[in-house]
Amino acid sequence: MNNAQPAVRKATVSRDTLETQITVSVCLDGSGKTAFDTGLPFLEHMLDQIARHGMVDLDITANGDLHIDAHHTVEDIGITLGQALAKAVGDRRGILRYGHAYVPLDEALSRVVVDFSGRPSLHYNVPFTRSTVGDFDVDLFSEFFHGLVNHAQLTLHIDNLKGENSHHQAETVFKAFGRALRMAMSADDRAPLAMPSTKGVL
Repeated sequence: MNNAQPAVRKATVSRDTLETQITVSVCLDGSGKTAFDTGLPFLEHMLDQIARHGMVDLDITANGDLHIDAHHTVEDIGITLGQALAKAVGDRRGILRYGHAYVPLDEALSRVVVDFSGRPSLHYNVPFTRSTVGDFDVDLFSEFFHGLVNHAQLTLHIDNLKGENSHHQAETVFKAFGRALRMAMSADDRAPLAMPSTKGVL
């Protein structure tokens, strides 16, 4: 009888450029614990949604050129998180691969569908009703997801279906992404050693 526990899927990635210095630690089999030091409170609030609803532990530190603006820091956090996700999930053997979620928040409703396809592709449709939430430029969420998708090698469809409040629109997107990610990364109990592709590789 084999009582061995499956290995915990986790990774730490550091990425340093002339614009940003970022370290991301992720545990895919976590409980939603977070530690953030990015200088971007609203982004941290959104990252917390990924962690809590994805049941992943996230530790992210970022030192960026915020004296210019937040663009480089937000994009590079997405890139580094994507690299950490790819490293933690490994060769994708034994996972469900696909995940989806609808999440409402009052008047807002978003749908996110994710595929650990190995082929980076982002389809992002979020018609924000305002350009900023506080002092955070919501256009940067697209940059975040582009960076994440390209380096985690995901196919990701994000659609905000309804919404009047930009904070609610963003929050439903990030909650739905966390939920969809959680589903896609979950173990396939019926095919624990199988590659979830007829190609035999992802």
